[in-house]
Amino acid sequence: MNTNLSRRRFLQRTALGGTGLWLAGSVTPAPGKISPNEKLDIAVVGVANRGGADLEGVSSENIVALCDIDDNYLRAAARRYPAAKTYNDFRRLMDQRGIDAVVVATPDHTHAVASVAALRSGRHVYCEKPLTRTVSECRIVTDTARQHKRVTQIGTQIHAGNNYRRVVELVQSGAVGAVRDVHVWVNVTYGNVEMPKDRPPVPANLHYDLWLGPVAERPYSPQYLPAAWRNWWAFGGGSLGDFGCHYMDLPFWALDLRYPLAVEPVDGPPVDPERVPPWLIVRYEFPARGEKPPLQLTWYHGGKRPKLLDALLTEDMPSYFKSGVMFVGEKGYLISDYDRHVLLPEKTFKNFVPPPPWIPPSIGHHKEWIEAIKTGGQTTCRFDYSGPLTETALLGNVAYRVGRRLEWDARKLRAANCPEAEQFIQHRYRKGWKL
Repeated sequence: MNTNLSRRRFLQRTALGGTGLWLAGSVTPAPGKISPNEKLDIAVVGVANRGGADLEGVSSENIVALCDIDDNYLRAAARRYPAAKTYNDFRRLMDQRGIDAVVVATPDHTHAVASVAALRSGRHVYCEKPLTRTVSECRIVTDTARQHKRVTQIGTQIHAGNNYRRVVELVQSGAVGAVRDVHVWVNVTYGNVEMPKDRPPVPANLHYDLWLGPVAERPYSPQYLPAAWRNWWAFGGGSLGDFGCHYMDLPFWALDLRYPLAVEPVDGPPVDPERVPPWLIVRYEFPARGEKPPLQLTWYHGGKRPKLLDALLTEDMPSYFKSGVMFVGEKGYLISDYDRHVLLPEKTFKNFVPPPPWIPPSIGHHKEWIEAIKTGGQTTCRFDYSGPLTETALLGNVAYRVGRRLEWDARKLRAANCPEAEQFIQHRYRKGWKL
């Protein structure tokens, strides 16, 4: 017997195999405690680029299955993990016995179908951000994880850093007082591209139809994959889809945010039916949460940022905070990016003493997920938290595309005042694909 396969797991698997009970779509019992020294058997869907980083993040466990639509990427990963079975179609991977957990690191448009398939087959799931491409998919993924009691984590790895923890402590301890206004800006641009005109043949190493997955068929173009798919609505959500979950994660955590009451496009270029906006400003309104007052959060990308920022930053700071988050409080301002933060005005906080740290260091974003599976615990960015975060980010794109303020009914998953928003809220799959 493989030394990494405990007697308990060997008996469990042979019992399942002998009775023919393991089927894709079946549900295993809720996670229970196992030995911390026992390795999980993990499958990774999408093994290069961001997926390669995720593969490295779970490499302490047994990598038993690898999936990618690019044969070159798949062969390279298989050389590192020769014992793993390989697949081009993640749906075939789900039929493999003995997989405990699945990492989903595909482009946004296949996050939902892969994650739901894994959850319904009883596997725990780590999924890259944003959780899905559309709002309706996000709610289905979140609800499915809850129903099947799986351990989940979204790939917002910045959440595991010490800087975000210290910022959350400052906000929640009242360092800047009550916060009613937050600004989030990201100096990133997608969508500034030309529509594909050439129709080259699909490279022999690509399984392009599998890459398209559930979205409508379209001719292959190197402007779609491997790296440029975020420019197109069909596959992703541009800058807001890419970085919204990273940067809005900080105010969501610090201020206990969940679903917005309203989302309004403030400014942006004319809407293109195919391409995401190179720049955008969107405003969200959140309700009061207990003693916390109602909140307005404004998102900017593509070189746009709050005018207040330039007035606050001193001469030695302009190179800082090209992207960041600003909490506007009654007592002052707290500005942060991934790695640093500052309280302003400087004279107000000259003798400020921060509170003693109370949020413990992370053991690592991937490690949190692995340990939670083994112990029956929880992760910091489980889908119950990151689902509403993702929905909020995606709703900014919806509001921009319809050009109207959305009065958001989170319970019914619809914009009460804007029926035309449904076309961008609900997912629509081509024949042969469903959730």
